[in-house]
Amino acid sequence: MQLTFKERIRLAIEAVITAGIIFLCYFAVYEIFRWVVTTFPEVFSEFWFFGNVIEDIRTQELWGLTPLVFIFLLIVAGVAIYWRLKRRYHQYELQHIIKELHYIAQGNYTHRIRGNYSGDIGKVVDSIHVLVDSTVEAMEDERRIEQSKDELITNVSHDIRTPLTSIIGYLGLIEERRFSSTNEAADYVHTAYKKAKQMKALVDDLFEYTTVRQTTTPLECITFDMGQLIEQMAIDFDLEARKKGREIQTQTPDSPLMMNGDTEKIVRVFHNLLSNALKYGKGGTMIKIKAEKQKDTVVVSVSNNGETLPEGAIEQLFERFYRAEASRSQETAGTGLGLAIAQSIVELHDGKITASVENGWTIFKVQFPVNLM
Repeated sequence: MQLTFKERIRLAIEAVITAGIIFLCYFAVYEIFRWVVTTFPEVFSEFWFFGNVIEDIRTQELWGLTPLVFIFLLIVAGVAIYWRLKRRYHQYELQHIIKELHYIAQGNYTHRIRGNYSGDIGKVVDSIHVLVDSTVEAMEDERRIEQSKDELITNVSHDIRTPLTSIIGYLGLIEERRFSSTNEAADYVHTAYKKAKQMKALVDDLFEYTTVRQTTTPLECITFDMGQLIEQMAIDFDLEARKKGREIQTQTPDSPLMMNGDTEKIVRVFHNLLSNALKYGKGGTMIKIKAEKQKDTVVVSVSNNGETLPEGAIEQLFERFYRAEASRSQETAGTGLGLAIAQSIVELHDGKITASVENGWTIFKVQFPVNLM
């Protein structure tokens, strides 16, 4: 810590005062002892080890002591002065720390207490920095949560308003009987019905997203064969894939790939990944699903050779309501929650999901622990 000029002057004055007080104490003690020896010589003469000290004390002043005794007294005085100045220095350190703490408390959370402190004070300063950092991080997390809530409301409002406006519009035409035939009215009802289903899909996905985002969400875990689950998922999507000119290939081990997990939620993960591959992999002809065991982990990759995503989109894929197609067209209409739900389910299983583009293939890789703790 760098002392101010005023503090240095105070320390120097205190050193001088302390030295003076010590000298006066020495002088007083010496004079008292000399008076006692002079007044009661018969008491001290009985002790042989005093020798001629009694006669010397009667005629000798304090500064006339032998060099050895004088040096000893100087060392004692020096130690006392050092101890006193060190205590005062620590007080100045505390004053500096308190002053800078007040500055931090005013909202300057990135500020660091200046100076190099050692010992217990250094530990206190380090603890203060850790506390401030954790407080700032907690405040930042709170800010992100609030921002996330605002974005959630904005996105839900936007995605619900569009189909709701269409529903109200078409039902309004029917209510006002502004249709020329029964078939036209039926078309209006059908369109309103489709928009209502879109709204229900959004609400269902939103409910599931908020559910799986809770770390306390219970998992109904059982032991199952991941290879068999993958094969069944491929069969379920085979008809839809053929309609879009795609082929689904699976690659699983010959032996059972047993693991522990909530099959209902894991099925939702691969349902969302396959749906995305079919919906957004334009121009693709192949979807590959590969499952394998790596040490204590089951790794499943879902790849498609359709139109790849830009690098910026890859980084944002798992953000809720994110859709790589910015136009949000009806052709690829979706809630934008599918991958966010998949990520949350994987994390509930202490797993990890990543996305990448390699040699024209978009690859989603999911890792699950074999034994969920």
